[in-house]
Amino acid sequence: MLRAILVDDEESNLRSLDVKLKNHCPEVEVVALCASAQEGLEQIETLHPDVVFMDIEMPIMNAFTLLRKLSWRNFELVFVTAYDHYAVQAIKFSALDYLVKPVEVKDLKLAVSKVLEKKIDSSNKRLELLLENVLGQRKEIKKIAVSSSTGLQFIKVSDIVFLEATGSYTQLYLTDKRKYMTSRTLKEYEEILPADTFVRIHNSHIINKDYIEKYIRGEGGQVILEGGILLDISKRKKAEFLRIIGA
Repeated sequence: MLRAILVDDEESNLRSLDVKLKNHCPEVEVVALCASAQEGLEQIETLHPDVVFMDIEMPIMNAFTLLRKLSWRNFELVFVTAYDHYAVQAIKFSALDYLVKPVEVKDLKLAVSKVLEKKIDSSNKRLELLLENVLGQRKEIKKIAVSSSTGLQFIKVSDIVFLEATGSYTQLYLTDKRKYMTSRTLKEYEEILPADTFVRIHNSHIINKDYIEKYIRGEGGQVILEGGILLDISKRKKAEFLRIIGA
């Protein structure tokens, strides 16, 4: 059984989620319903749940401030929110999960199954990454969490040279020659990575413009990245590529 705490300042949402968990997720035991962030903070510190379902935007103290104040963070976290795009992407790329209000039962069951699969001992680092990305007073992601066969890798965005689509997967190529295959699509990475640094040059590739060594003119053209990596630029991506690199 997963011991769960629900935190949401809107009582109707709180009760609705409680009922859905009881009716559709027998693996979850709800041990506390918290109608404020302060109450959530106190109950998490006292009860040490396995998972917390939490709203983001709450009066006085939002979810990110609550997380920063916690001294105990060894739990899985699922946000239940209608929050802005940037925060959702930061949540997603910290290897955490979120549900959009109103919560659909199928999405809730999927979130619970993901929690059961994850290793709670890595949740603390994921929460730290989330807070670094969200509370650092910056509107871009500095690190992302990438699943690997041995667990989670926490990668600096600035170390990514280029990304390559492989079906519905994406391979990340780093400056130190490491590479990681991830289950996220290239489109998802295009949405989260800083648009002034990462350029989609082809259906199959996104590059970090900081590692460009040479542009070769042509119908679409080609780009050479550090290390001698040669990649094609599609015709329809050429104009945007040239605009971003200032050519």
